[in-house]
Amino acid sequence: MSLLQVRNLHKRYGDFTALHDVSFEVDRGEVLGFLGPNGAGKTTAMMILAGLRTKDGGEVIIQGKRLEEDPVSLKRLMGVVPQELAIYPDLTGEENLDFFGSLYGYSGADLRKRVAEGLERVGLTEFSRQYVRAYSGGMKRRLNFAVGVLHEPQLVILDEPTVGVDPQSRSHLLDCVRDLAEKGVAVIYCSHYMEEIEAMCRRVAIFDHGRMLAYGPLDELLDRDRRDLELQVEGWTPGLAERLGERVAVGEVRGSTAVVTIPRVDGAGGTNLTQRLSEVISLLQAGAGQLSHIQTKEYTLERMFLEKTGRRLRD
Repeated sequence: MSLLQVRNLHKRYGDFTALHDVSFEVDRGEVLGFLGPNGAGKTTAMMILAGLRTKDGGEVIIQGKRLEEDPVSLKRLMGVVPQELAIYPDLTGEENLDFFGSLYGYSGADLRKRVAEGLERVGLTEFSRQYVRAYSGGMKRRLNFAVGVLHEPQLVILDEPTVGVDPQSRSHLLDCVRDLAEKGVAVIYCSHYMEEIEAMCRRVAIFDHGRMLAYGPLDELLDRDRRDLELQVEGWTPGLAERLGERVAVGEVRGSTAVVTIPRVDGAGGTNLTQRLSEVISLLQAGAGQLSHIQTKEYTLERMFLEKTGRRLRD
């Protein structure tokens, strides 16, 4: 049974629909990836799960119990690591963990043990008595993570935990997330870094305009045998783009040079590949465009995201 089940979650702000019938689940020991551009609904969903926003419809079920049935006890099962740092710069790293640990009700030897383990988990033991204002950005992110999981939650919500960090801190944080999953913790991992999602997550959920456009096992969504056909076109113009229409997905455009993709060429040899390519070439020639390069490319998470949303993740 899944630790977390979300069914038909709905949220409105006046006439604006922030979430429209969103459903997903997270198993113990699973890292579920959340992807979507800014304003897609990811943060709204996470805030509802954490009890920081009310929902207008749907159900949030944790360990078989609806969140509104026992909100205090169920919230104790959660840990939240927000994108905005939730630590105090005028306290030391140790004092931050000690303070937040006391809010969870820990004291004495138990609190000291948790603080020491938390600092060790994120590699900050030797910096424990330095004021946080002197920490690097990556060190602050690591401490932020340590605070969020100090009470050993069973469900952890991570919102952009590695944004703006150095490679060493990123590697350390990703190892911490893997360690949580190995210990049976259910994790929701929201990131703009697709390589992190691909490396960490078995399942992904793609949001846009308050809707979940795709959800499921990453391998199934990506179809590892699939190949896209990528073309480099010279003489690119808005008129040529209009002529090609939905036959291609337009990628990078630099001046009069564009990279476009003919999607969904299967690994068995390309169903109707010759016909589709011939059609695109004819349209290019009729519009004074020239094909300068062609290659097959593996179907990536970034390509799937572009297909589903019509824009890149950082647009």
